[in-house]
Amino acid sequence: MTQQTANIQNYLDEQAGRFQNELCDWLRMASVSTDSQFADHVRAAAGWLRQRFDDLGFQSGLIETCGHPIVYAESPPVPGAPVVLVYGHYDVQPPDPLDLWHTPPFEPRIEDGKVFARGATDDKGQLLTHVLSCEGWMKTAGALPLQIKFLIEGEEECGSKGLYEFLAGKYDGDGISAHDRLAADICVISDSSQYAPGMPAITYGLKGITYYELRLDGPNRDLHSGTFGGSVSNPANALVKILAGLIDDAGRVQIPGFYDDVIELTEREREEYRSLNFDDAAARQDLAVDAFTGEAGYSTLERRWARPTFDINGLWSGYQGEGAKTVLPAKAGAKFSFRLVPDQQPEKIKAGLERRIKELCPPGIRMELIDMHGAPGVLLPIDSPFMEPAARAIEAGFGTRPVFIRCGGSIPVVGAFKEMLGIDTLLLGWGQDDDNPHSPNEKFSLEDFQRGIKASACLWQEIADMKQS
Repeated sequence: MTQQTANIQNYLDEQAGRFQNELCDWLRMASVSTDSQFADHVRAAAGWLRQRFDDLGFQSGLIETCGHPIVYAESPPVPGAPVVLVYGHYDVQPPDPLDLWHTPPFEPRIEDGKVFARGATDDKGQLLTHVLSCEGWMKTAGALPLQIKFLIEGEEECGSKGLYEFLAGKYDGDGISAHDRLAADICVISDSSQYAPGMPAITYGLKGITYYELRLDGPNRDLHSGTFGGSVSNPANALVKILAGLIDDAGRVQIPGFYDDVIELTEREREEYRSLNFDDAAARQDLAVDAFTGEAGYSTLERRWARPTFDINGLWSGYQGEGAKTVLPAKAGAKFSFRLVPDQQPEKIKAGLERRIKELCPPGIRMELIDMHGAPGVLLPIDSPFMEPAARAIEAGFGTRPVFIRCGGSIPVVGAFKEMLGIDTLLLGWGQDDDNPHSPNEKFSLEDFQRGIKASACLWQEIADMKQS
């Protein structure tokens, strides 16, 4: 450890209490982006973050969009050193249902070494670690060893429309395009999880997604199921037939061409996953299910991380009230999604899906398939030159070397950065799988919060050294 590194780590230790208080201050701001009644709180959260950058001496500003503003900040350039783009979001999910929270969602509660509040892990707590690590550098060394650009949006939880418009050049200002403004060698995002407590991780793969709503119409009104049953196609019957026809009993999706572009796991990856010693029995007990299911021939982790999936997300049709009503419903509908692996393209999946649904749809039923949204999966090579510096930084901050994992979730902006900016992303999550993001009683380990700050501070030096060695 160099003297400079020791100075930074000592500073971070000294300021740990204040850092925790600042996190709690930020979590009190109810920055719910999808609900207009919280608009003032969202803007307050953006202003709070911008002020932190101003206090560090960074060049900062708010980029006004069609929705909530983007916070942009950058440290001074460092000639000859790499440039890092840090992405995150300051908006949070709605806290509902409120009655399931043990304490109010925007009144941070400290218990058992964790902070409970909406946004604690997704993404205010994780994002703040990178801001505070920059403070450690600025207060002890007077400068960072490389340039860091922060791009922090306020609409991640409601579609990121403003961000994508910004990336496409709609809000260019000062004669600088978004492409030039955001030019960097690598992006860093902390909006995910470690593998397990005491086992930090680098996520090198994300699933993509394509999401649909299917609407079926039959007769022009609800009908008596006794009088008309058996002679008029029932949209509810048609719906379950169609949905059941999209996947077989072995867990294989039944869409033409669905598996054409799926990249098979390498033996190295399968061995890495086996070495993690995933406890199926404990995981089933945690979820209160007696068995795991899925595509035959793959382990639970392989299914979650590296195999494409189909899931129904919502269903509606017919009578929903108490007691019985013998109705043949006029309408039925469902929302469903496919999680995709790298190289699968949403457009190709949609074309095959439309063909399959038309094959399954019975006479007398009119169908409408609505494409809600989609994004391809992302895979960063394990042998990327940024992987080892990131691993060393995490080991320095957490005291143990990280494992390499994939994730079943999707972060669409990662693909956008690759496509529009030409840069890969390091996914360095400090959270845990049971942190309850999007659910009541969201939490974040304060010990991991402080470790994340230290790992982040080491990361800037590790990446800076890449072009100097």
